[in-house]
Amino acid sequence: MVESVADDLEGPAVVLPRRHDHHGEPLRLLHVHAHPDDESSKGAATTARYVAEGVEVMVATCTGGERGSILNPAMERPDIEANIAEVRRNEMAAARKILGIEQVWLGFVDSGLPEGDPLPPLPEGCFGLTDPQETARELVKVIRQFRPQVMTTYDENGGYPHPDHIMTHRISMTAYELAADPAAWPELGEPWEVSKLYYHMTFHRRRLAALDAAMTEEGLESPYREWLANWDRGEDWEKRVTTRVWAADWFGVRDAALLAHATQVDPDGRWFAIPLHVQRRAWPTEDFELARSRVESSLPEDDLFAGIAVESPVVPAVEEASA
Repeated sequence: MVESVADDLEGPAVVLPRRHDHHGEPLRLLHVHAHPDDESSKGAATTARYVAEGVEVMVATCTGGERGSILNPAMERPDIEANIAEVRRNEMAAARKILGIEQVWLGFVDSGLPEGDPLPPLPEGCFGLTDPQETARELVKVIRQFRPQVMTTYDENGGYPHPDHIMTHRISMTAYELAADPAAWPELGEPWEVSKLYYHMTFHRRRLAALDAAMTEEGLESPYREWLANWDRGEDWEKRVTTRVWAADWFGVRDAALLAHATQVDPDGRWFAIPLHVQRRAWPTEDFELARSRVESSLPEDDLFAGIAVESPVVPAVEEASA
């Protein structure tokens, strides 16, 4: 059940205030993701909102997704399978355009998701087997060039235990520290301190339960009923959420970006089973955990740039013309 997203691609038609940091610098946000499509399935509506507010957003994609499975039956074709790396790069280019972001490939090789009991060893040379103290160099380079005030990544479990997601967490935490260290790779540029680092907290039980209840109220079948009935994830992420960013008006942009990754999402699958109006009513935010901060801000937050952003008043166009 996919609603039309054509009317949502530009976000709401509102005049947004100019925002910058305390030094007058534009706001910059860096997302670090494991594979192409992660930037569209985690925090993409927040990304689209900040882009609409004039924030410069970059995605650093650690791997090319070369070993990813084709999850959309309509894309299970020999020509796709034989050229999966190129196909996924093209999908990323389409999603990047929809979200209005910059994007850089860190150049590591997808580890694949090991399956079996016992689990097979990871393939030689893959991202999951790299040394994060060395691998972080590529991310430090990006941080020093882009100079983000805010970074996002995954928690210590990778959001889910994919070896590339866990390694993404490890190099993100290492690069957060080393980018600010003048003794670490001085040839990569001037040190830069990222003010805040967040973990994505997308799939916590409270959110899924709210969406499930809203579907029931609408007389619709919930895709989360069985998942909730068998919920067993130890510590629930909802207790770790510190920051809820209102992004409901950009859910359509998020879905359009995700659909651009045609090999990775089935348009008739669970991702799109809940109508946008139900999502907007039941859970209009995207959620994060503030994991590191070099600035003061009060928790809970409703903005990744809390403690950083300064707003300038909106000047009507006629006044700007007179000036």
